[in-house]
Amino acid sequence: MVTASRYSGPALFLALMLAAFPSATLAQETAGAPAEQKTLPTTTPAPKEMTPLPTPTDAFDPQRFGGKATGSEPDQDRFGGAKTDPAYGAFQRGLYKTAYNLAMTRAEAGNAAAQTLVAEILSRGLGVARNNKEAAKWYRLAAEQGVPEAQFQYALMLLDGSLVKKDPKAAFALMQSAAEAGNRLAQFNFAQMLVARDAGAKGLEEAAVYYERAAQAGLADAQYAMSQLYANGVGGKKHDDAEARRWLVLAARQGYDTAQLDLGTWMVSGRGGPREEKAGFSWMLRAAAGGNVAAQNRLAKLYMNGLGTDPDTVTAAAWYILARRAGLTDPVMDDLLDGLTDEELKQALYRANRLR
Repeated sequence: MVTASRYSGPALFLALMLAAFPSATLAQETAGAPAEQKTLPTTTPAPKEMTPLPTPTDAFDPQRFGGKATGSEPDQDRFGGAKTDPAYGAFQRGLYKTAYNLAMTRAEAGNAAAQTLVAEILSRGLGVARNNKEAAKWYRLAAEQGVPEAQFQYALMLLDGSLVKKDPKAAFALMQSAAEAGNRLAQFNFAQMLVARDAGAKGLEEAAVYYERAAQAGLADAQYAMSQLYANGVGGKKHDDAEARRWLVLAARQGYDTAQLDLGTWMVSGRGGPREEKAGFSWMLRAAAGGNVAAQNRLAKLYMNGLGTDPDTVTAAAWYILARRAGLTDPVMDDLLDGLTDEELKQALYRANRLR
């Protein structure tokens, strides 16, 4: 499940991965799975159960305060028309207590952008004690005045119901409003809500519009979703592996480990473009080093078979040991371990311990 919120309290929105999307699941790498020999598995048909996406990894997002999307200059006019708003300026410099005091005066006077800034500071405990209940109040007031980020945050709270009374219908409306206003996190989450409401073809087509907007705005989660739309020819998109691979590249470059896993797999097998074993190995290594368990197992197989790198049985065993400690089992790799000498196994365990 996805916690797509930038809100720092409890997990607020557990959204669904696209039901019709295949992803880099562990389906072929768990106990009882068919053995893989010389090649890596490509993306498999859609699983019956939905697979979770990780939390979006955005850094500071100016849209939290009514600003423009990441990559453009924040629109400080949303703080009252002054290009040098003192509260926002203090916040940017890390003077959170000063920002809070300056913003609070205007927030109490009804300024929506200042209310959003106060809510942000309170929700994250920046310079003041964290107070999620109070943050919820200010997000609500700002949301009622149409600030997209406040609408997004308050929608998450309405879905969760731990800070405010749960209201899925109101949350749906607020999330849609924020998405239409261009908030990319809201666009992604609204797409997830549409899929949750209707996992069929119609729901996917409706959701694809918002996934694409968020992907074009640079959200890695949405870029990965677009890759899956094209990889499977769903959501109104024609099957196009080349386009799917393009979106995988964009998401992978942002550190999205599942995209790195899939991209490495595709490059090694030549799906959606030329076969590039060394580049595929590099992406798989990045995902594995980042803690992706499936990538650790697949990297082990690359080492075992000498795909994109020199064959190295001991290093292959080390990466598999790491994956197995996390709960993944693979009969092919178990056979590899069984075939090691005592000295090789000792070396593999030593390397695995250093990889942690």
